[in-house]
Amino acid sequence: MHSSKRVMILAAIVVFVLGTLAHFVYDWSGQNSFIGLLTPVNESTWEHMKLLFFPMLIIGTAVWLYLRKDFPCIGFSLLAGLLASTALIPVLFYTYQGILGFTVMAVDIAIFYISVIAAFFIAYKNACQCPSKNKKVLLVLITVLTAFAFFWFTYHPPALGIFANPELTK
Repeated sequence: MHSSKRVMILAAIVVFVLGTLAHFVYDWSGQNSFIGLLTPVNESTWEHMKLLFFPMLIIGTAVWLYLRKDFPCIGFSLLAGLLASTALIPVLFYTYQGILGFTVMAVDIAIFYISVIAAFFIAYKNACQCPSKNKKVLLVLITVLTAFAFFWFTYHPPALGIFANPELTK
């Protein structure tokens, strides 16, 4: 197996672990507001998208630093995987919930793992394809805006379903 494939598999495993732990870190921190910027503060779909976004952003940076000499475009392919798979979480969640009419915790958890796999699959498959300068700027800009949106909407959520804490709507 090529070393870049091993690196991607290892990185995905680390994101699995970090994302799973991130689900509990906010409560473990005594509900520290800084920790809440990076980890879910409630059970909303929006907050659960952080389980993938921030661990992959951190691990993706490490992967980029490790592989960038052999794969100069790996950083952008990692950002593409990050953004696509972060968006995949609500798509899969609301699709299956809409079909069934209810949620199943095992499926919710599987969505996270499927999304992580998708993120690194996208990154691996596109590692040798360099986007145009405009696309590079766009990927970075969307990533920064997404991070800012997570920070802002954590403590200022709009009155939309994706931001609703299901524990409070029961």
